[in-house]
Amino acid sequence: MADSVPIPDANERLRALNPAQSFIVQAPAGSGKTALLIQRYLKLLACADAPEEIVAITFTRKAAAEMRARVLAALETGDKPVDGGTAHEQLNRELSAAVLQRNRQAGWYIAENPERLRIQTIDSLCAALTRQMPILSEFGAQPETIEDAADYYLEAARATLASVEQNHTIAHDVERLLEHLDNDMARIEALLADMLARRDHWLRHLHGKPREELELSLTNSRNHALQFVFRLFPEALHDELLALLRYAATNLNASGKSPEIALCDQLEALSIADAEHWQSIAELLLTQKGDWRKRISEKEGFPSGNTKAEKDAAKAWKNRLENLLNLLSPYDALREVLHDIRQLPPPHYSDKQWEILGAITRLLPFAVAQLKVIFQINGKVDFAEVAQRALLALGDAESPTDLALALDYRIKHLMIDEFQDISISQFALIEKLVAGWETGDGRSFFAVGDPMQSIYRFREAEVGLFLQARSAGIGTLILQPLTLNANFRSQQGIMDWANATFAHIMPECEDIATGAVVYTPSIATHGALAGDAVNIYPFLEKNEAAEARQIIEIILRTRQDHPDGTIAILVRNRSHLTEIVEQIKAAGLRFRAIDIELLRHKPVVQDLLALTRALINPADYVAWFALLRAPWCGLLLKDISALTEKNLNGMNKEITLWGLICDENRWQGISADASMRLRRIKEILSSCMINRRRQTLRVTVEAVWHVLGGPGYINAASIGSAGAANTLDDAMIYLDYLESQEVAGDIQDLASFEKGLVALYASPDLEADESLQIMTIHKAKGLEFDTVIVPGLGRTSRNHDKQLLRWIEQPHSQIAGEKSAAMPDLLLAPIQETGLGVDPIYTWVEKLDRGKAQFETDRLLYVAATRAKKFLHLLGHVNGTSDDHGNATPLRPLQGSLLQRLWPIVQPIYNAAATDDAMSLNRHSENRADNTISATVVSQSIFRLRTDWVLPGAPESVTWQESRDKKQIQEEIEFSWASEMARHVGNVVHRWLQKIAEDEMHNWNAARIQGMREQFTWNLIAGGISGDDQTMIYAVERIILALTNAIQDERGQWILGSQPFAQNELRISGIVNDKVMNWIIDRTFCDANGIRWIIDYKTSSHEGSALADFLDREQMRYQHQLNQYAKLMHQIDSRPIKLGIYFPLICGWREW
Repeated sequence: MADSVPIPDANERLRALNPAQSFIVQAPAGSGKTALLIQRYLKLLACADAPEEIVAITFTRKAAAEMRARVLAALETGDKPVDGGTAHEQLNRELSAAVLQRNRQAGWYIAENPERLRIQTIDSLCAALTRQMPILSEFGAQPETIEDAADYYLEAARATLASVEQNHTIAHDVERLLEHLDNDMARIEALLADMLARRDHWLRHLHGKPREELELSLTNSRNHALQFVFRLFPEALHDELLALLRYAATNLNASGKSPEIALCDQLEALSIADAEHWQSIAELLLTQKGDWRKRISEKEGFPSGNTKAEKDAAKAWKNRLENLLNLLSPYDALREVLHDIRQLPPPHYSDKQWEILGAITRLLPFAVAQLKVIFQINGKVDFAEVAQRALLALGDAESPTDLALALDYRIKHLMIDEFQDISISQFALIEKLVAGWETGDGRSFFAVGDPMQSIYRFREAEVGLFLQARSAGIGTLILQPLTLNANFRSQQGIMDWANATFAHIMPECEDIATGAVVYTPSIATHGALAGDAVNIYPFLEKNEAAEARQIIEIILRTRQDHPDGTIAILVRNRSHLTEIVEQIKAAGLRFRAIDIELLRHKPVVQDLLALTRALINPADYVAWFALLRAPWCGLLLKDISALTEKNLNGMNKEITLWGLICDENRWQGISADASMRLRRIKEILSSCMINRRRQTLRVTVEAVWHVLGGPGYINAASIGSAGAANTLDDAMIYLDYLESQEVAGDIQDLASFEKGLVALYASPDLEADESLQIMTIHKAKGLEFDTVIVPGLGRTSRNHDKQLLRWIEQPHSQIAGEKSAAMPDLLLAPIQETGLGVDPIYTWVEKLDRGKAQFETDRLLYVAATRAKKFLHLLGHVNGTSDDHGNATPLRPLQGSLLQRLWPIVQPIYNAAATDDAMSLNRHSENRADNTISATVVSQSIFRLRTDWVLPGAPESVTWQESRDKKQIQEEIEFSWASEMARHVGNVVHRWLQKIAEDEMHNWNAARIQGMREQFTWNLIAGGISGDDQTMIYAVERIILALTNAIQDERGQWILGSQPFAQNELRISGIVNDKVMNWIIDRTFCDANGIRWIIDYKTSSHEGSALADFLDREQMRYQHQLNQYAKLMHQIDSRPIKLGIYFPLICGWREW
């Protein structure tokens, strides 16, 4: 943190460290949120009776690991002498010293037992609660938690719809839904499955609310919208508006036309309650698209007139309306609300609407019950189910369970990071954990987050819960609100722009229901830099190629001016990167892009998928055509046509392409080159097709790919050595995925296999440094870069699909700071009937939900802008210009785009670009010509191996000569102390720890490990172990214990979870002290502080007391071996190195 200027919120930061108070802290971007959280944690540790009293919760394993590492790093400074440093560093040392003193007094041994620090994810907390109370949570044995339960949702939906054929009470409701949606079974299944994925949001609402109550909610929503538009319309313009309305209505009635405006001929005053009149006003002032009118005609009640006097009078009235529109043009919020008034819902449900609403609200709980059964049968659950069962295990405030009472005793301080991302079910869990807590009872709650950075609605995050907790507390616990306003990240130029821009873009008042968040300005602690901090690049038509060229120019100029700076390209959606990535690669720029390029789109993966499908099914024509066009074969289209034209028509249409390849008599008409290529394919695939079921599918596909020349066509000369390496990595990712999905040498569900493949990403360029990175805005949250480029502002994200049921809550008090005793209004709308027009109630609720999405779009733009430390570049397009009285005027950006939200700020820049053609980067004639060429010319070239290509032979064996000066020190640790069985147990444990680490612990839990007994038994047998049943059972139990401990132990989770630059079973060789060393490192990675960790797993065990002495002896035993690892690693990595030994059987740990 900077000490160059006084910290403006220093008092708030000190208040936040008071362990006797509970706080909720709003910490805007760059305000040092995590640093404050660490200080609070250290302060609590210094006065706690035990470290376990303090529970710190995050939302990701990465965040939990980072927080733990930073706490431990801070503690390391506590015993060091104070030698200057910033005020922040001095305070950290003071807090750490107090913790270390308390550590020595109480005998905690935190350094030796860091797992005592309860820093965990909220999902792991829920899982721990259900494990402690398996009966109350109704789980029994702990099931496996999975991230993707889509198949189970679909299965539950099908089971629900199948009840229509049974004598079930729900059958009539299924029939009613089928009738409503035109018997489209597939669509209904998908709609039900989608609802099940979000059941924690709507399940609490389905409690049979009476029709009168729901219809009252509709009336209240209508009235609220009318009150809002009345409040927004300038009072000074009321009389002029009324006069114009009466004039237009009189003309329309005289002409026999009667649109909405004609209803206003006797209107004397604007009324809040008269919806029809406000809809008439909208018709007069707005176009159908919702823009202020620019052309006024007879259709709106303003005729041209016949005589000169009539024409003069008509012109005067038109001028008055034009003048009114000019005065209203700055009122964007009024324009949007007026347009919304057109869609006001009726105050009552029709009988058909009410009938289908009842059917849906009865069907959905039944579908949830079906899902619970399916979860139980499969022994797997999703995170939402774990959270719901954790709530069950805790009971409620009136009748808490034994677990809730025990936790109430054990947990004295609860801390939550990124509180703005909490979901409804997670918030309910927190409410139960702090039930009965009161200020001054020795317990405290501390939440920190930034509602302006809440951008995870797609993960069920509800920013309104942050606003609710800040205004009303949690349960009976009142929270003291604090707001930080110091920014330690961005230069003053960026903060000045952000403060001016987002104060205008974001809402004027907070709204819990819609998630409206007021902007909180920040004060920069870094001065302004020379040059423009924020640059806007206007494009007056969609031209992705021109945007990409501009980005490359920005990168090159930035690197020239700031060669040591970091650059990030941030986009809203990955699809916005296609042209940008292609042009950056073509320019020879190296970049790091994680989870950006879909693996499915890589040519090598498409070839491998075609090969897989062809080997599985000889009748898969599409796959075999792709195989013949792949580079290893490379048949021309005319040869494929000649091969198939005669043979696949008429009587021979049932023959497969593989059959054609095998029968050379059917090759008439193909070229000699094609014959040679087919003959080679035939020779290679013949034996494979016969034996393809006799080995794993991965082995078959990989072997055939190699022999066909798959790696051979990855031309390093054409795509660069790093590109070739990445392409091979992509192939290995696919083959690993194939291995994980196959069953008995086959893929049971090819559609599911390909669906899973879509979720995988290509390997990033790991040899590229971090000076240029490409990622989504969501991925960039929490990161910072010297220069940030945000392209594609004019593009929109895809529209959301229709839902079976729409719902939204609207509190009676719309301002977050106001409290109301009344329950919020609940608006429910069933999906509209197939074949009928728009359902006004569904459309209205959908519009209200879009309002929430719009507010999140504002916050997404804020997150993108505040990643920049020094310079920010924004690029976006509008779809052309219009001719406004001879002046080119940019069209309004697309609704829902980031540029649309930014438009009030940047519109003058686009107006200037439209006026001066030279300032527009995408209106040059040569750019237009480029577009024409790219649109009409498609490359017809095909890359393929040479006809005479053969698989290279294996290299000659290395001639090995023993050198008298060289000493072989591949040391073998003695196993005289252990049995042969113990050694093999260690081997199996090592193998599966490697697998768990490669999976980053995803989908690993105790239930899964318990279910792998047979697998572990076969692992031992495959290793050459035989023994009596009891010995084998004991060995398997040891494996299960070790692996279960590793995934449940906090230290094990840190080791095996997601870590930067992680590698497993890393083979390294080198010369140290004139000795050749060959080692395999079990696990290595870099932590958040840039320290390279080298970790060795040991399956040693210890019975009885004096565990610490045993671990000390083991450390001495292996210390020399790990020190040698460090010496070798130093030769290839300059980072500081720490060594560790992990003992999974006893959750032991030693580091140095």
